Amino acid sequence: MSKQKGKTDKKLSCSDCGVLNCHTRTKSFPQFCLTTNADKAELENIVELYRGDNLMARIARSAAEIEGLYYGKLTRVEEIIAFAKRLGARKIGIATCAGLINETKIFAQILEAKGLESYSVLCKVGSIDKSRIGIPDELKINKGCHESLCNPVMQAKLLNNEQTDLNVINGLCVGHDSLFIQYSKAPVTTLITKDRVTGHNPAAALYTSGFYYKRLLQEEKDS
Repeated sequence: MSKQKGKTDKKLSCSDCGVLNCHTRTKSFPQFCLTTNADKAELENIVELYRGDNLMARIARSAAEIEGLYYGKLTRVEEIIAFAKRLGARKIGIATCAGLINETKIFAQILEAKGLESYSVLCKVGSIDKSRIGIPDELKINKGCHESLCNPVMQAKLLNNEQTDLNVINGLCVGHDSLFIQYSKAPVTTLITKDRVTGHNPAAALYTSGFYYKRLLQEEKDS
């Protein structure tokens, strides 16, 4: 695998590619391409995984079919509904941020209108103060009072108890979403990715990284 010479001797990956030939195969693969350098036996094993009758295979095919049928035609809300129905999911779990509970209520109404059952669990479930896990008062948003920590593991366990078929993340914090995915028994997809600064549009910071958010490209100095 090729390496780019520099201060970190960086190992090249897909973000360094200007060809993207793996998509349509109309050009040539670069020398460092992960496709041409992939283990062929492992790749075939993955293809077989997608071709079977297991849940992973049904997810792969359902997602690919929805992409082909509705690309650029349906909103994310509609795609989740189409995915759930194609997958045969009837009960949809919603792991929601407290700050997006109104959006969750609307989403639950939409699911019901489309013939799907929903069950929601708020991130603050359990009402455990952050101090219980060693968070000092000065690191709370609101000082000197009870401030509940987000509890994604409990969210996942409660939805597991409800035997949901598909779980949807609605605005969980960075890191809390990781914990939820780790503990969820049902497959997980995301409706809203939280970004309090950009109105929950994280891509906005990337689109404006050359001007408004150019600080994102400033290298951090070693401390």
